[in-house]
Amino acid sequence: QLTLEEVRMLVELFYLPYHHGSQAQNLLEHFRWLRANSLSVGVPATAPDACEGMRWRGRAQSFHLLCAQTCRLHSHFVSSAGRALLYDLHPYLWDIRNMLLAASAFIRWLGCQSITAPMLLGGDAEPWARRGGLFGELQALLPVGNSCDLFYHPPPLFPSSQLYLLRPLLPLDKVRVTARRGVPHHSGQSSPLHGLAAPALAGRLLGSFLSLSPEYTFVLEDEGGPCGYAVGALCAEGFLQQRDSSWLPEIRHKYPRDLGAGAPALGQEALLFFHAEPPAVPLPVLRRFPSLVQLGTAPRVLDVGASRSLAICLLSALRANGSRGVFCQVSAADRQQLSFYSKLG
Repeated sequence: QLTLEEVRMLVELFYLPYHHGSQAQNLLEHFRWLRANSLSVGVPATAPDACEGMRWRGRAQSFHLLCAQTCRLHSHFVSSAGRALLYDLHPYLWDIRNMLLAASAFIRWLGCQSITAPMLLGGDAEPWARRGGLFGELQALLPVGNSCDLFYHPPPLFPSSQLYLLRPLLPLDKVRVTARRGVPHHSGQSSPLHGLAAPALAGRLLGSFLSLSPEYTFVLEDEGGPCGYAVGALCAEGFLQQRDSSWLPEIRHKYPRDLGAGAPALGQEALLFFHAEPPAVPLPVLRRFPSLVQLGTAPRVLDVGASRSLAICLLSALRANGSRGVFCQVSAADRQQLSFYSKLG
Protein backbone atom coordinates (compact mmCIF):
# COMPACT_ATOMS: atom_id res chain seq x y z
CA GLN A 1 0.00 0.00 0.00
CA LEU A 2 1.02 3.62 -0.50
CA THR A 3 2.26 5.23 2.70
CA LEU A 4 1.01 8.60 3.92
CA GLU A 5 4.35 10.17 2.93
CA GLU A 6 4.01 8.78 -0.60
CA VAL A 7 0.46 10.14 -0.94
CA ARG A 8 1.72 13.53 0.25
CA MET A 9 4.53 13.43 -2.31
CA LEU A 10 2.07 12.51 -5.06
CA VAL A 11 -0.06 15.55 -4.21
CA GLU A 12 2.96 17.86 -4.04
CA LEU A 13 4.23 16.74 -7.46
CA PHE A 14 0.97 17.98 -9.04
CA TYR A 15 0.00 20.70 -6.57
CA LEU A 16 -0.93 23.60 -8.91
CA PRO A 17 0.21 24.43 -12.48
CA TYR A 18 2.54 27.23 -11.32
CA HIS A 19 2.97 26.39 -7.66
CA HIS A 20 4.57 23.16 -6.42
CA GLY A 21 4.50 21.38 -3.10
CA SER A 22 7.55 21.54 -0.85
CA GLN A 23 9.22 18.32 -2.05
CA ALA A 24 8.72 19.18 -5.72
CA GLN A 25 10.05 22.69 -5.04
CA ASN A 26 13.11 21.14 -3.35
CA LEU A 27 13.73 19.04 -6.45
CA LEU A 28 13.73 22.13 -8.68
CA GLU A 29 15.84 24.24 -6.35
CA HIS A 30 18.47 21.50 -5.95
CA PHE A 31 18.59 20.94 -9.72
CA ARG A 32 18.95 24.65 -10.52
CA TRP A 33 21.69 25.13 -7.93
CA LEU A 34 23.63 21.98 -8.88
CA ARG A 35 23.60 22.89 -12.56
CA ALA A 36 24.65 26.49 -11.90
CA ASN A 37 27.48 25.51 -9.51
CA SER A 38 28.82 22.38 -11.22
CA LEU A 39 32.24 24.01 -11.85
CA SER A 40 32.97 23.86 -8.11
CA VAL A 41 33.00 20.04 -8.23
CA GLY A 42 36.39 19.92 -9.91
CA VAL A 43 38.13 21.79 -7.07
CA PRO A 44 40.89 19.56 -5.56
CA ALA A 45 40.21 18.44 -2.00
CA THR A 46 43.31 20.27 -0.74
CA ALA A 47 42.42 23.63 -2.32
CA PRO A 48 41.04 26.55 -0.27
CA ASP A 49 37.67 26.20 -2.06
CA ALA A 50 37.37 22.47 -1.40
CA CYS A 51 34.37 23.10 0.88
CA GLU A 52 32.41 24.27 -2.19
CA GLY A 53 32.91 20.89 -3.80
CA MET A 54 31.77 19.14 -0.61
CA ARG A 55 28.70 21.37 -0.48
CA TRP A 56 27.89 20.54 -4.11
CA ARG A 57 28.15 16.81 -3.46
CA GLY A 58 25.98 17.10 -0.36
CA ARG A 59 23.20 18.80 -2.31
CA ALA A 60 23.62 16.29 -5.13
CA GLN A 61 23.05 13.47 -2.63
CA SER A 62 19.83 15.15 -1.44
CA PHE A 63 18.68 15.53 -5.06
CA HIS A 64 19.39 11.87 -5.86
CA LEU A 65 17.46 10.83 -2.76
CA LEU A 66 14.38 12.84 -3.84
CA CYS A 67 14.61 11.38 -7.36
CA ALA A 68 14.85 7.83 -5.98
CA GLN A 69 11.84 8.43 -3.70
CA THR A 70 9.80 9.62 -6.69
CA CYS A 71 10.79 6.56 -8.74
CA ARG A 72 9.76 4.30 -5.86
CA LEU A 73 6.49 6.23 -5.60
CA HIS A 74 5.80 5.43 -9.26
CA SER A 75 6.53 1.75 -8.68
CA HIS A 76 4.33 1.54 -5.56
CA PHE A 77 1.54 3.55 -7.22
CA VAL A 78 1.37 1.11 -10.15
CA SER A 79 1.23 -1.83 -7.73
CA SER A 80 -1.34 -0.50 -5.28
CA ALA A 81 -3.57 2.18 -6.82
CA GLY A 82 -7.10 1.32 -7.94
CA ARG A 83 -7.41 0.84 -11.70
CA ALA A 84 -9.45 4.01 -12.33
CA LEU A 85 -7.03 6.21 -10.36
CA LEU A 86 -4.02 4.45 -11.92
CA TYR A 87 -5.08 5.14 -15.50
CA ASP A 88 -6.01 8.74 -14.65
CA LEU A 89 -2.73 9.69 -12.98
CA HIS A 90 -0.17 7.22 -14.34
CA PRO A 91 0.69 9.17 -17.55
CA TYR A 92 1.72 12.20 -15.50
CA LEU A 93 3.65 10.23 -12.88
CA TRP A 94 5.34 8.15 -15.61
CA ASP A 95 6.52 11.34 -17.31
CA ILE A 96 7.96 12.70 -14.06
CA ARG A 97 9.67 9.37 -13.33
CA ASN A 98 11.34 9.35 -16.74
CA MET A 99 12.45 12.97 -16.43
CA LEU A 100 13.97 12.39 -12.99
CA LEU A 101 15.84 9.28 -14.19
CA ALA A 102 17.55 11.48 -16.78
CA ALA A 103 18.04 14.47 -14.45
CA SER A 104 19.59 12.37 -11.68
CA ALA A 105 21.99 10.66 -14.11
CA PHE A 106 22.93 14.04 -15.61
CA ILE A 107 23.81 15.41 -12.15
CA ARG A 108 25.86 12.27 -11.42
CA TRP A 109 27.66 12.86 -14.71
CA LEU A 110 28.33 16.51 -13.83
CA GLY A 111 29.87 15.28 -10.57
CA CYS A 112 32.61 13.38 -12.38
CA GLN A 113 33.24 15.76 -15.30
CA SER A 114 35.14 18.98 -15.80
CA ILE A 115 32.82 21.04 -18.01
CA THR A 116 34.88 23.44 -20.10
CA ALA A 117 32.20 24.72 -22.48
CA PRO A 118 29.05 26.58 -21.45
CA MET A 119 25.76 24.73 -21.46
CA LEU A 120 23.97 25.73 -24.63
CA LEU A 121 20.24 26.00 -24.12
CA GLY A 122 19.49 27.03 -27.72
CA GLY A 123 17.27 30.02 -26.96
CA ASP A 124 13.67 30.06 -25.85
CA ALA A 125 11.46 27.24 -27.04
CA GLU A 126 8.14 27.86 -28.72
CA PRO A 127 5.28 27.90 -26.17
CA TRP A 128 3.92 24.60 -27.45
CA ALA A 129 7.28 22.85 -27.04
CA ARG A 130 6.99 22.56 -23.27
CA ARG A 131 4.28 21.48 -20.92
CA GLY A 132 3.41 23.27 -17.72
CA GLY A 133 3.95 22.01 -14.22
CA LEU A 134 6.98 20.30 -12.75
CA PHE A 135 7.64 18.26 -15.90
CA GLY A 136 8.00 21.39 -18.05
CA GLU A 137 10.30 23.12 -15.55
CA LEU A 138 12.58 20.08 -15.30
CA GLN A 139 12.61 19.80 -19.09
CA ALA A 140 13.70 23.43 -19.39
CA LEU A 141 16.62 22.83 -17.00
CA LEU A 142 18.16 20.01 -19.05
CA PRO A 143 20.48 21.28 -21.82
CA VAL A 144 18.55 19.24 -24.39
CA GLY A 145 15.22 20.70 -23.25
CA ASN A 146 14.13 22.08 -26.64
CA SER A 147 14.31 18.72 -28.46
CA CYS A 148 10.61 18.21 -27.89
CA ASP A 149 10.34 14.98 -29.95
CA LEU A 150 12.04 13.19 -27.07
CA PHE A 151 9.47 14.33 -24.52
CA TYR A 152 6.18 13.38 -26.18
CA HIS A 153 5.44 9.68 -26.06
CA PRO A 154 2.26 7.94 -24.99
CA PRO A 155 2.61 5.97 -21.75
CA PRO A 156 2.62 2.16 -21.95
CA LEU A 157 -0.76 0.49 -22.22
CA PHE A 158 0.18 -1.79 -19.33
CA PRO A 159 1.94 0.22 -16.58
CA SER A 160 4.97 -1.51 -15.08
CA SER A 161 6.19 -1.23 -11.50
CA GLN A 162 9.78 -2.02 -12.58
CA LEU A 163 12.39 0.17 -10.84
CA TYR A 164 15.25 1.56 -12.95
CA LEU A 165 18.53 3.26 -12.17
CA LEU A 166 20.29 5.38 -14.79
CA ARG A 167 23.89 6.41 -14.13
CA PRO A 168 27.20 7.23 -15.81
CA LEU A 169 29.78 4.53 -16.43
CA LEU A 170 31.84 3.69 -13.34
CA PRO A 171 35.49 2.52 -13.35
CA LEU A 172 34.30 -0.85 -12.03
CA ASP A 173 32.06 -1.26 -15.11
CA LYS A 174 35.07 -0.93 -17.41
CA VAL A 175 36.95 -3.52 -15.34
CA ARG A 176 34.02 -5.96 -15.68
CA VAL A 177 33.71 -5.49 -19.44
CA THR A 178 37.50 -5.74 -19.90
CA ALA A 179 37.54 -8.90 -17.81
CA ARG A 180 34.93 -10.43 -20.12
CA ARG A 181 36.74 -9.27 -23.23
CA GLY A 182 40.34 -9.52 -22.11
CA VAL A 183 40.99 -13.27 -22.29
CA PRO A 184 41.11 -13.75 -26.07
CA HIS A 185 44.76 -14.62 -26.84
CA HIS A 186 45.15 -17.61 -29.13
CA SER A 187 46.53 -20.47 -27.02
CA GLY A 188 47.40 -22.76 -29.90
CA GLN A 189 44.64 -25.21 -28.99
CA SER A 190 42.59 -26.69 -31.79
CA SER A 191 39.25 -25.74 -30.20
CA PRO A 192 37.92 -22.16 -30.41
CA LEU A 193 38.00 -19.96 -27.36
CA HIS A 194 35.32 -20.80 -24.86
CA GLY A 195 32.61 -18.14 -24.81
CA LEU A 196 33.99 -16.12 -27.72
CA ALA A 197 30.56 -14.80 -28.77
CA ALA A 198 29.88 -12.71 -25.66
CA PRO A 199 33.23 -10.88 -25.39
CA ALA A 200 33.48 -10.30 -29.14
CA LEU A 201 29.93 -8.96 -29.31
CA ALA A 202 30.59 -6.67 -26.30
CA GLY A 203 33.67 -5.34 -28.08
CA ARG A 204 31.72 -4.80 -31.27
CA LEU A 205 28.98 -2.81 -29.56
CA LEU A 206 30.91 -0.83 -26.99
CA GLY A 207 34.65 -1.44 -27.30
CA SER A 208 35.66 1.68 -29.23
CA PHE A 209 33.50 3.95 -27.05
CA LEU A 210 34.79 2.43 -23.79
CA SER A 211 38.37 2.89 -24.98
CA LEU A 212 38.15 6.29 -26.67
CA SER A 213 35.13 8.09 -25.19
CA PRO A 214 34.22 6.59 -21.78
CA GLU A 215 33.12 9.97 -20.38
CA TYR A 216 29.94 9.87 -22.49
CA THR A 217 28.76 6.41 -21.46
CA PHE A 218 25.60 5.75 -19.43
CA VAL A 219 24.24 2.50 -18.00
CA LEU A 220 20.59 1.59 -17.38
CA GLU A 221 19.93 -0.97 -14.64
CA ASP A 222 16.82 -2.77 -13.44
CA GLU A 223 16.42 -5.27 -10.62
CA GLY A 224 18.11 -7.89 -12.80
CA GLY A 225 21.26 -5.81 -13.42
CA PRO A 226 22.47 -3.78 -16.43
CA CYS A 227 19.82 -3.72 -19.16
CA GLY A 228 20.70 -0.78 -21.41
CA TYR A 229 23.46 1.57 -22.49
CA ALA A 230 23.98 4.90 -24.20
CA VAL A 231 27.39 5.91 -25.56
CA GLY A 232 28.58 8.95 -27.45
CA ALA A 233 31.59 10.74 -28.90
CA LEU A 234 31.61 14.53 -28.66
CA CYS A 235 33.83 14.99 -31.75
CA ALA A 236 32.85 12.16 -34.07
CA GLU A 237 35.41 13.07 -36.74
CA GLY A 238 38.37 12.70 -34.36
CA PHE A 239 36.81 9.66 -32.71
CA LEU A 240 36.36 7.80 -36.02
CA GLN A 241 39.90 8.63 -37.13
CA GLN A 242 41.32 7.33 -33.86
CA ARG A 243 39.13 4.22 -34.02
CA ASP A 244 40.31 3.36 -37.53
CA SER A 245 44.01 4.18 -37.00
CA SER A 246 44.66 2.70 -33.55
CA TRP A 247 41.73 0.87 -31.94
CA LEU A 248 40.68 -1.36 -34.87
CA PRO A 249 44.25 -2.56 -35.71
CA GLU A 250 44.75 -3.52 -32.06
CA ILE A 251 41.44 -5.39 -31.92
CA ARG A 252 42.19 -7.20 -35.21
CA HIS A 253 45.49 -8.35 -33.76
CA LYS A 254 43.76 -9.50 -30.57
CA TYR A 255 40.94 -11.28 -32.45
CA PRO A 256 42.53 -12.80 -35.57
CA ARG A 257 40.12 -13.74 -38.33
CA ASP A 258 40.78 -17.50 -38.00
CA LEU A 259 39.90 -17.43 -34.28
CA GLY A 260 36.21 -17.72 -35.15
CA ALA A 261 36.52 -21.13 -36.83
CA GLY A 262 33.95 -23.34 -35.15
CA ALA A 263 32.79 -20.57 -32.84
CA PRO A 264 29.09 -19.74 -32.40
CA ALA A 265 27.49 -17.74 -35.21
CA LEU A 266 27.33 -14.62 -32.99
CA GLY A 267 31.07 -14.74 -32.38
CA GLN A 268 31.82 -15.24 -36.09
CA GLU A 269 29.58 -12.28 -36.95
CA ALA A 270 31.40 -10.06 -34.47
CA LEU A 271 34.81 -11.10 -35.81
CA LEU A 272 33.71 -10.34 -39.36
CA PHE A 273 32.61 -6.92 -38.11
CA PHE A 274 36.08 -6.22 -36.69
CA HIS A 275 37.84 -7.23 -39.90
CA ALA A 276 35.51 -5.42 -42.30
CA GLU A 277 36.27 -1.87 -43.34
CA PRO A 278 33.86 0.45 -41.53
CA PRO A 279 31.68 2.61 -43.80
CA ALA A 280 32.89 6.18 -44.22
CA VAL A 281 30.73 8.97 -42.83
CA PRO A 282 30.16 11.77 -45.38
CA LEU A 283 31.84 15.03 -44.42
CA PRO A 284 28.61 17.09 -44.65
CA VAL A 285 27.07 14.81 -42.00
CA LEU A 286 30.06 15.32 -39.68
CA ARG A 287 29.91 19.06 -40.20
CA ARG A 288 26.20 19.37 -39.46
CA PHE A 289 26.01 16.66 -36.77
CA PRO A 290 29.43 16.65 -35.06
CA SER A 291 28.67 14.01 -32.38
CA LEU A 292 28.11 10.26 -32.70
CA VAL A 293 25.67 8.34 -30.46
CA GLN A 294 24.68 4.71 -29.99
CA LEU A 295 21.97 3.33 -27.69
CA GLY A 296 20.51 -0.06 -26.93
CA THR A 297 18.43 -1.93 -24.36
CA ALA A 298 17.88 -5.57 -23.49
CA PRO A 299 14.72 -7.24 -24.87
CA ARG A 300 13.25 -7.30 -21.36
CA VAL A 301 13.07 -3.46 -21.27
CA LEU A 302 9.54 -2.94 -22.60
CA ASP A 303 9.07 0.53 -21.11
CA VAL A 304 10.01 3.08 -23.79
CA GLY A 305 10.24 5.70 -21.04
CA ALA A 306 13.46 4.16 -19.70
CA SER A 307 14.99 4.15 -23.20
CA ARG A 308 13.90 7.74 -23.67
CA SER A 309 15.59 8.74 -20.40
CA LEU A 310 18.82 7.16 -21.68
CA ALA A 311 18.66 9.29 -24.83
CA ILE A 312 17.79 12.50 -22.97
CA CYS A 313 20.68 12.04 -20.54
CA LEU A 314 23.28 11.31 -23.23
CA LEU A 315 22.14 14.21 -25.42
CA SER A 316 22.14 16.54 -22.40
CA ALA A 317 25.74 15.59 -21.59
CA LEU A 318 26.87 16.19 -25.19
CA ARG A 319 24.96 19.46 -25.41
CA ALA A 320 26.45 20.66 -22.12
CA ASN A 321 29.88 20.40 -23.71
CA GLY A 322 28.87 22.32 -26.82
CA SER A 323 27.59 19.72 -29.31
CA ARG A 324 25.24 21.14 -31.96
CA GLY A 325 23.81 17.84 -33.22
CA VAL A 326 24.21 14.06 -33.25
CA PHE A 327 23.90 11.15 -35.66
CA CYS A 328 23.91 7.37 -35.28
CA GLN A 329 25.06 4.63 -37.65
CA VAL A 330 22.55 1.84 -38.29
CA SER A 331 22.61 -0.92 -40.86
CA ALA A 332 19.66 -0.71 -43.25
CA ALA A 333 19.06 -4.41 -42.54
CA ASP A 334 18.97 -4.00 -38.76
CA ARG A 335 15.21 -3.74 -38.26
CA GLN A 336 15.50 -4.01 -34.48
CA GLN A 337 17.76 -0.95 -34.16
CA LEU A 338 15.75 1.03 -36.72
CA SER A 339 12.60 0.32 -34.74
CA PHE A 340 14.34 1.23 -31.46
CA TYR A 341 15.47 4.66 -32.72
CA SER A 342 12.11 5.31 -34.39
CA LYS A 343 10.30 4.73 -31.10
CA LEU A 344 12.54 7.37 -29.50
CA GLY A 345 11.36 9.90 -32.08
